[in-house]
Amino acid sequence: MTRVLLLGAGGKMGTRLSKNLIRSQYAVDHVEVTEEGRQRLKTETGLECVEAETAYGTADVVLMAVPDNLIGRIATNFIDKLKPGACIMVLDAAAPYAGEMPDREDIAVFATHPCHPPLFRNDVGDAAQADYFGGDAAEQNIVCGLLRGTEDHYTLCEDIARTIFSPVMRAHRCTIEQLAILEPALSETVGATMALALRDATDMAITKGVPGEAAMDFIIGHLGIELAIAFDQFDGVFSDGALHAINQAKKSIFQEGWLERVFEPEAVLTSVKEICSTS
Repeated sequence: MTRVLLLGAGGKMGTRLSKNLIRSQYAVDHVEVTEEGRQRLKTETGLECVEAETAYGTADVVLMAVPDNLIGRIATNFIDKLKPGACIMVLDAAAPYAGEMPDREDIAVFATHPCHPPLFRNDVGDAAQADYFGGDAAEQNIVCGLLRGTEDHYTLCEDIARTIFSPVMRAHRCTIEQLAILEPALSETVGATMALALRDATDMAITKGVPGEAAMDFIIGHLGIELAIAFDQFDGVFSDGALHAINQAKKSIFQEGWLERVFEPEAVLTSVKEICSTS
């Protein structure tokens, strides 16, 4: 039986993963350094933690549910304790792409990340509709990449990824560099920034006298149809008036060349290095 060592098992993310791993065919050793995390894991799942030192040597996969800025430091501390052929699995491409993973050629390194439930979906039931993060009631897709290792490592780790983020529809195989382009560049640098800008704009409309509920209903509803048009989910087009407003707004809101600058390899690498060094 494949043995998985889950580091950070009592954190918010670790607890999420633990709940799905309970239903898997994997033997799992749960490790959590904080007493608060140990109690959270026990309360929410009934699981007990083990000491890491007793589990490293038997682990086939070390699954690191820890912050990006700690991954390199923690992995360096245990890398020599792993058996040949083991794999380190991380939940983001930042540390591998930033060069934070310790160099041991007989240890594989695999990165995965959830896409989260798609915006355009037809889930049945309120539970799936309310599962924005995924890994609970709503189906989602995931992305995976192998920094170092064999095809057997990839197959095993993709299956673990499908388990921890279950229910999963598609698992997209990407390079580590492509994963870094997806996050942080696409999803955070652009996507999250624009999401917060939309909220700022909505709040501004409210300060101008628009009733709060009206502003929220209006922008959320319009975003649904606008995103459906932009991402080819709806057979429609923007009106002439909307296209005029869009063309005028681009000139004042966005700096020329901003998109190219965000996705330059140097910019992506700088971003992940900053993520890994932030304390």
